Amino acid sequence: MLRRREPVPFAFLAEADRFRSNVTPPPRQRASFGELAGRWLLGLTLVAGIVGALIAGMPALSTPSDTPAQQSQASQGR
Repeated sequence: MLRRREPVPFAFLAEADRFRSNVTPPPRQRASFGELAGRWLLGLTLVAGIVGALIAGMPALSTPSDTPAQQSQASQGR
């Protein structure tokens, strides 16, 4: 048996787009000088750490081009 369902009124969804609240959120508090200085110091520390890691890792990433390829003693028959 097929039951006939009544239509559900979805008019409230259309009205939700037009609804505007008259309650405004409280204004954001400005960060103090200490908080701003702490954020800058943290950011500067992170950037300096990344740059330092790149500088320290550059010798490991580069391949020496002026040295000849070394052969192991096993390949020389010793």
